Amino acid sequence: MALEFEIIPYTLSFKFDAKTSRGSLSEHKTWFLKVWDSSNPRIEGHGECAPFEGLSIDDIPDFDQQLRTSLRKIEGARPPQDLEQIDRYVSYIDEQLPAVRFGLETALRDLYYGGKMKVFDSGFYNDHRSIDINGLVWMGDKETMLEGLELKILSGFECVKVKIGGIDFEDELDIIRDARDMIDRDDLNIRVDANGAFDETNVNDALDALAGLGVHSIEQPVKPGQWDLLARLARTSPVPIALDEELIGIHSFEEKKKLLNHIKPQFIVLKPTLLGGFKATAEWISLAREQNIDWWVTSALESNIGLNAICQFTTQYELDIPQGLGTGELYTNNIPSPLTMLNGCIFLDNQKHWYLNLTERQV
Repeated sequence: MALEFEIIPYTLSFKFDAKTSRGSLSEHKTWFLKVWDSSNPRIEGHGECAPFEGLSIDDIPDFDQQLRTSLRKIEGARPPQDLEQIDRYVSYIDEQLPAVRFGLETALRDLYYGGKMKVFDSGFYNDHRSIDINGLVWMGDKETMLEGLELKILSGFECVKVKIGGIDFEDELDIIRDARDMIDRDDLNIRVDANGAFDETNVNDALDALAGLGVHSIEQPVKPGQWDLLARLARTSPVPIALDEELIGIHSFEEKKKLLNHIKPQFIVLKPTLLGGFKATAEWISLAREQNIDWWVTSALESNIGLNAICQFTTQYELDIPQGLGTGELYTNNIPSPLTMLNGCIFLDNQKHWYLNLTERQV
């Protein structure tokens, strides 16, 4: 009995140019993993390694080679007999390769549970429990963003996230204001994601303006690394502060605890692919709970393979706010799956099936 792997490079194609503060995306490179026991090759575990371009610490030119080298540390090992052994195998992977850790952990868990795309023994898989999610409005011109916001609301989303910092801020405020006037719903939650668009000279005015529009929270208002400024904002901002990019690249328990103790944000936003997998993400949740910091989990442009795993992880917890798991419909060539989004929720539709005849597409 020995573990064997196959790596399948794949390029996901966006349905539109997805604009962020770091530029526009038309495609997203990913690497699928298959793992099996040499004595029983018919049962395969599937995972996904998908560094986020311009954001992941392992968005590096030789990622493909680093991935292959990393898996050689595990190849030939005995298939995991328990979940603790999976954690040990994942720990052999360099912390500077969080997407590899995420993909390996997902694939080994799927194999452990019998190769049925089950990654966690949670309600999402077992009971087809749905998860409330936010709708995502990408950056664009004013008219396009307003149309996108209206479409999300009409599709049943009670919480929407608007990416800001890409066009004139006054136009972005108009979009939120127009949406409020047009929809006329006081219960609509609007999150904004600034991706570090503001600085010390303008962030306070921006927060005051957003507060006047009843914004629920703002993700990463300033660039990462400014702990003192973020701590002050968390104390004084009229809009709750959510940390996102700030968490990337922080691995040790003590460093995580130090960051949360220093900044004391109202929320943290958790992206398992960027944080090093599920054990690392669970550690952030545990520390946040100790300090009464709320959180939500967000996908980071993974295909349905990665998204499925993140959804299963998330429903291990009691959820009282919408999660950021609505990226599965971004691609023209996503992996066909039972993942379904309807009325502001995501769930597994038992009338649909996985199509895992994965083939390589050049990256």
